[in-house]
Amino acid sequence: MLFDERPKDSKKDLFDRENELSEILKSIKESRPLILILGIRRIGKTSLLNVALKESKVNYILVDLRSLDRNYSRGELYNALAKGLSLNKRVLEFLKGLRGVKIIGNEVELRWKGRDSLSIPELLDRLNDNRTIIALDEAQKLRGPLSNEIKEAIAHAYDYDRNLTFLLTGSEVGLLYNFLGIEDPSSPLYGRYSVEVKLERFTKEKSIEFLEKGFDEIGISVSEEVLEEAYEKFDGIVGWLTFFGNEYYRERDFKRVLKIAVSLASDEIKNLEKISKRYITVLKCIAQGNDNWSKVKSCVEKIEGSSISSSILSNVINNLKEMGIIENYQFLDPIYKLAISGFE
Repeated sequence: MLFDERPKDSKKDLFDRENELSEILKSIKESRPLILILGIRRIGKTSLLNVALKESKVNYILVDLRSLDRNYSRGELYNALAKGLSLNKRVLEFLKGLRGVKIIGNEVELRWKGRDSLSIPELLDRLNDNRTIIALDEAQKLRGPLSNEIKEAIAHAYDYDRNLTFLLTGSEVGLLYNFLGIEDPSSPLYGRYSVEVKLERFTKEKSIEFLEKGFDEIGISVSEEVLEEAYEKFDGIVGWLTFFGNEYYRERDFKRVLKIAVSLASDEIKNLEKISKRYITVLKCIAQGNDNWSKVKSCVEKIEGSSISSSILSNVINNLKEMGIIENYQFLDPIYKLAISGFE
């Protein structure tokens, strides 16, 4: 079902991503060591990842990193790895007898502390005994206290573990680039080549086609006017179009659906406020149409009633870019713009 809000895992439900899927499968077949799936939030990266893993016919582990805190511990990282390993029974067979690994039924425990602990390079070397894909969903979350150790392990596998392919997704593209450090001479991954697959939003034509097919699947007819308005408000972002399809089916009230979407985006923006209220102030200024650095600076100073350091403002703007929220002083997600405009 196109309007299933869960990430897709079947090729038949993956709409208009044939070229991207083909590129990933080709890279896997060629045993490329590092593949990146990039795009803004709700653009369908996890769905493409799931389908690519399934269609590849290769053993894989899928590690969901979205729940990692900014200052995650080694225990939290190993728990995420263990959950990913536990999802694939065939992979569990490869790990039997490896120091620091305990297999109980269909679940695995990884020892991360003490003399018999398991290192990440040891885990990767064992997985290398068989052709394996290591999928890391939202890999920018690995930034933090263990990031260099993780990059060293990936660099080791890149150079020596020829049976491994790393398949990473990232919605905060700038942060993912910073984590990998492929262009940073101080990074263990400096100079390594990666295949990049970038997901773009749907065109107006494809957005309307997606909505028409989705509504047809659930057996309702929607006017062309509503479909066009949905495209205008949600700007071809497939996650929002899917959300719209579900909610409109239930509510049949466009304004009500849009209000719910804005509320969801507002909840996500609150996470930024926890880091610094200044992120919210800068976003408010951009939402008001301040489309260059000088205008944003004047706006922020007017709201705060005090001057702001040029370096601090530049750092905030750069962080918002790296988090995939703005680009060229424009919101990448129109619902975020609506949400920030009404943010208290």
